[in-house]
Amino acid sequence: MTSPADAPSVALVVPCYNEARRLDVAAFARALDASPALRLLFVDDGSTDDTRAVLDAMASAHADRVAVLALPRNGGKAGAVWSGLRHVLAESPATRAAYVGYWDADLSTPLAALPELVAVLRARAACHAVLGSRVRLLGRRIARRLARHYLGRVWATAASVVLGMPVYDTQCGAKLFRVAGPLTAALEAPFLSRWAFDVELLARLHAATAGQDVDESFVEHPLAEWRDVAGSKLTMGAALRSGLDLARIAWRVRRGARRAVSPVVDRPPAPTGPR
Repeated sequence: MTSPADAPSVALVVPCYNEARRLDVAAFARALDASPALRLLFVDDGSTDDTRAVLDAMASAHADRVAVLALPRNGGKAGAVWSGLRHVLAESPATRAAYVGYWDADLSTPLAALPELVAVLRARAACHAVLGSRVRLLGRRIARRLARHYLGRVWATAASVVLGMPVYDTQCGAKLFRVAGPLTAALEAPFLSRWAFDVELLARLHAATAGQDVDESFVEHPLAEWRDVAGSKLTMGAALRSGLDLARIAWRVRRGARRAVSPVVDRPPAPTGPR
């Protein structure tokens, strides 16, 4: 993974909750070495294991490239992603990344896919979001359990109806956004849903880019590789609750609301470790 000298800066938010045993420190280090424009912001979502120690060690080893945002208590992936994205957007324009995204800590999507997402944003000036998509095509290695695949197809169909756009995969944990007004507007308020926040964020971005061609504002990029990683925090109960959340999002979309909840929010906590 190479990065030309004029490559736009990229900040990746990596939400973590009790990930000490699953974090591939070497893989993150290789990504940083291969892409000088990349910065990582790990969000420790109130972990109770050694996650914080592992993250602090990475931050110490990669001065100015890795930071840790420690949340006081576990609030779920949605809150961790929101806090991380908001922190990046709050940085000074002189140092703020051109693109910001979030990536699953287990690297179910390899970081080698990141340059492909960056290339889409660079090539499409009107694009605000690139979504990694787990499409099983010949020549691509998408290793997904059959039950999760079919459950995902049902979910994606429902999400497409809610969003009013033909999206194939809303839930893949590899997404990249252009740092601009629409993203700032979409992140003014915390997410309503703990698990369906991907759909909620896309709905807000869709509203913030009203009047633009949806096929220009949003692009799905088929991943070359994706694999199920043991230790997922998603339970059947959470899946059922996320279905209820999707119904609530649908209701708000139908009302034409531009914001899912009150925009009065607290500033995310300051990160620790070098920036």
